[in-house]
Amino acid sequence: MTRRSAAGKGGRQAPQGAAAASPAARLGLHSDWDHALHLPLHYVDETRITPIAELPEARVAVVLARVVHAEVVAGRRRVLRVQVEDASGRLELRFFHFYPGWSRQYAAGRLLRIRGEARRGLFGPEMVHPVCHAGDADAPLPRSLTPIYPAAAGVSQAWLRKAVAAALARLDLREWLPAEVLDGLGLPPIAQALRTLHAPPPTLAIAQLERRDHPAWRRLKFDELLAQQLAQQLARSRRAQQRAWPLPRRDAGLVQRLLQALPFALTADQLGCVGEIAADLQREQPMHRLLQGDVGSGKTVVAALAAAQAIDSGMQCALMAPTDILAAQHLQRLAGWLQPLGVEVAWLRGGQPRGEREAALARAASGEASLVVGTHAVIQDKVRFARLALAVVDEQHRFGVAQRLSLRAKGAGEQRQPHLLMMTATPIPRTLAMAVFGDLDISTIAHAPPGRQPVRTRVFSEQRRDQVMRRVRELVLAGRQAYWVCPLIEPAADAPAGGAQELRDALATHAELQSLLGERADLVGLLHGRMPAASKAQVMADFAAARLRLLVATTVIEVGVDVPAASLMVIEHAERFGLSQLHQLRGRVGRGSQAAQCLLLFSEPLSATASARLQALHQSSDGFVLAQKDLELRGPGELLGQRQSGLQGLRHADLREDQDLLEAAREAAQVLLREHPQAAREHLQRWLGGGSDWLSA
Repeated sequence: MTRRSAAGKGGRQAPQGAAAASPAARLGLHSDWDHALHLPLHYVDETRITPIAELPEARVAVVLARVVHAEVVAGRRRVLRVQVEDASGRLELRFFHFYPGWSRQYAAGRLLRIRGEARRGLFGPEMVHPVCHAGDADAPLPRSLTPIYPAAAGVSQAWLRKAVAAALARLDLREWLPAEVLDGLGLPPIAQALRTLHAPPPTLAIAQLERRDHPAWRRLKFDELLAQQLAQQLARSRRAQQRAWPLPRRDAGLVQRLLQALPFALTADQLGCVGEIAADLQREQPMHRLLQGDVGSGKTVVAALAAAQAIDSGMQCALMAPTDILAAQHLQRLAGWLQPLGVEVAWLRGGQPRGEREAALARAASGEASLVVGTHAVIQDKVRFARLALAVVDEQHRFGVAQRLSLRAKGAGEQRQPHLLMMTATPIPRTLAMAVFGDLDISTIAHAPPGRQPVRTRVFSEQRRDQVMRRVRELVLAGRQAYWVCPLIEPAADAPAGGAQELRDALATHAELQSLLGERADLVGLLHGRMPAASKAQVMADFAAARLRLLVATTVIEVGVDVPAASLMVIEHAERFGLSQLHQLRGRVGRGSQAAQCLLLFSEPLSATASARLQALHQSSDGFVLAQKDLELRGPGELLGQRQSGLQGLRHADLREDQDLLEAAREAAQVLLREHPQAAREHLQRWLGGGSDWLSA
């Protein structure tokens, strides 16, 4: 979800030019509404003076005290020590950085207002680097808690407080949401919520504010989720008014012929997804569907049957994948299934020979090629289609929104849009599906086809790496095939040699394993993302043909690699990978008849989160269970690919903790659109401005 960066109603546009270097611009604050939503991280209670004798330990407090003595003490480093006292006791202030004029600021007898965090020292309470100002016993104290905002270098808290207060004074904070919606959730009006968060009364518990579960915080989270849900439902409504080419499914057509030609029978899950997609394609409304299924669940054959339905109607289909390896895998499978049935297939990728590329472009533009498979090359300017009616995007979260929109635009013509089918092997937890994919229809392949071997997962400390390497050598020489995955291609330029943070790299590991295999070093291959496409294709062909038995690789093999004979996976520095990525890598084995293993090597010290990830992977092979665990551990990730388009995710709401608000926002969005359309428009304008186009992708 994104917020507008320019002011709309109630906001004020930031000046151009010099404003780019202003403190606000450095924090991404371009409108009054941006300032209003720049919420504090912490609070300090400066509304009362605390006697020195009553100072709480490890909590910020304010004291009013006179300087008794100040001196610079020499040692390994110079320290300014200032003794102050009030009627209840004495406090020592310590400064490791100070100005030459310290003697005037801390002259004996001077009254200071001091804010800091007290701790117990050898000679009583002390504060290190507190904030000190000339005091006045009669000066009024603040009436509210002091907010501490997220800041940047050169942006002071005092400046931020003034800027936020000025923005709030200018904003139109009329309440647009109906009272029945707010009352049912116990939420305050928006103006009250913002005042509470930016200037809370001292009676409020700081801990509750900082936990972000106060009703004022919940109001901001609800509003953000509501704007997202409104935008999604409006996006769905807009698509209902668009037109696509209806693609009827003939009883004895290409789809039926493909089903009969396949060397396997579809599972019940696959048939259900095929039926849902087929029904969508027959409508005049553009399909906007996500096909999700675990690693190896058989999504490609479902996409092939959708392509067959489009081709059988005399139209074209384009399939885009994020990597050369995955795109080539799709080409091999789809061409193998469809070309014997008379379907012409074209191939587009980066770095193609000019003649080959020109021929593919011509076949796509003329319509001779009914199916075009490729990488990002499919959406380049020179690519034209005669009658594109279906666009398929695999591993959709790896593409930016703009890239998906570009593929859809290739088929725009005659006031019609192509149908869009997105695929992902990263299952989407229900909460995330509702929040991020609420405007899509979702088809799910929940069970793997019969014959998939369970992968036994084991976890080893790197101290046992030599033992693992010897075991891999034995298996490779015995005829088994294995992957060895490293996090880096080569050593990082800033890595400390021999240090604890030094990571194993593919180049060094490849040489190490070749040396280990001695005379059979020719069995060890190397694959990484910086290799030319032709070299990568040759390595994969050699591995698939078992000319190579041990493939040292980076995560370039995470998707699209299908070598059924490979039955062993070793992952170095497994603690550095996300849970979903580890599950994807593990999915490269267990595709054949042999029992499969995945060995996770980790380096110490192991964080609690990393330990939880490895434990989850050891205990479960269910991608849906692991996806939910991944959401709990690290949040929603980038399943929509927003960051690739410069868009932000949810700023205030947390999908792990605010599921009740998400459910309420979804229901409220329906009520507003149906009964309070003006309130819905105003709410969207306030939160999103014109920034919701990405929801159409």
